[in-house]
Amino acid sequence: MVSQPISVQLSDAVVKRRGKAVLGPVTLDLEMSGFTIVLGPNGAGKTTLLKVLHGVERLSEGAVTWSMPEDEARQAQAYVFQSPIMLRRSVGQNLAYPLQLLGMEKSAIAERVAEWAGRIGLQDALERPAPRLSGGERQKLALGRALIREPQVLFLDEPCANLDGRSTREIETLLQQAAKSGTHIIMTTHDLGQAKRLARNVVFLLNGALHEQGMAEEFFAGPQTAEARSFLKGDIVE
Repeated sequence: MVSQPISVQLSDAVVKRRGKAVLGPVTLDLEMSGFTIVLGPNGAGKTTLLKVLHGVERLSEGAVTWSMPEDEARQAQAYVFQSPIMLRRSVGQNLAYPLQLLGMEKSAIAERVAEWAGRIGLQDALERPAPRLSGGERQKLALGRALIREPQVLFLDEPCANLDGRSTREIETLLQQAAKSGTHIIMTTHDLGQAKRLARNVVFLLNGALHEQGMAEEFFAGPQTAEARSFLKGDIVE
């Protein structure tokens, strides 16, 4: 785990596609602590914001500035896509892969893989081909593969989309354990119940613009913008 405190600032960040802005300009300061939940209707720019922060989406204008050198910040991060990408290898090999990239010794890798396979409930599936797992199992494996290297920041795009209640509960438990261990989690979700259960901070986007940001308790109790109030009531917001 990276011990140095980390924060990030977006300054007039804009992403354009085919000449049209899909995000921004957004100016945003994020202190890394607990869960930051990114909310907003479809097309609000939530996934684009995560990709910009992680450095896999190029800015058309503006800047992203981390509180440490960019190469160190990238090494301190992990990202799990909404549809998890499985290496065409076994469960155990998927878990081992990020540790191999770090150059860890084989014995240390084997020990940590066994530990994390147990944490995600796949200890009896280490030899199973990862692409054959169920949706919930694939999501848990993707999370385990991201968390096994103990990132300081974890980006998650709708990690529980299309999962049943049991799988959602298991994944939330994994995330809460990671947060307690010091990983800051920035995630999108359409599930307001999940947002209320997990969020410490909330970022609310609409049409690519930042409409509201604040502590979760204050946001859910009394959002400051009409758009956020409508969104929380379940109205269609455009």
